[in-house]
Amino acid sequence: MEKIIVDLVNSAIEARKNAYVRYSHFQVGAAVLCDDGSIYTGCNVENASYGATICAERVAITKAVSEGKRRIIKIAIVGGPAGRPVSKTMPCGICRQFLSEFGSKETEIILASTEDSMLKYYLYTLGELLPEVFSL
Repeated sequence: MEKIIVDLVNSAIEARKNAYVRYSHFQVGAAVLCDDGSIYTGCNVENASYGATICAERVAITKAVSEGKRRIIKIAIVGGPAGRPVSKTMPCGICRQFLSEFGSKETEIILASTEDSMLKYYLYTLGELLPEVFSL
């Protein structure tokens, strides 16, 4: 497997540990790779007002954008119940749309699972997960 994919997945797994999941107990971590090679991570942060909750993917992208980055080329996402191995966790619709703002149809989405005691990768493009993107 490509070294950058392994690095992104490992960064997402590490970020997942910081998730604040008081309500769902479902920890998610994400790591984005920008076009300049920089990596930004994020975890989900829940809130009693559920609409104020923010997903790991949007945290990672927002951190990148706040540092001046504007182009995401890859994102790794891992998730699962707190204290359990990571499972294949798809980005929600809002995160797919958010990613489309800073990515392209070719942006690679990497999902990982360790449920069977082996690290498995699932690769998608944003175009596959969001074929009819909304844009202005």
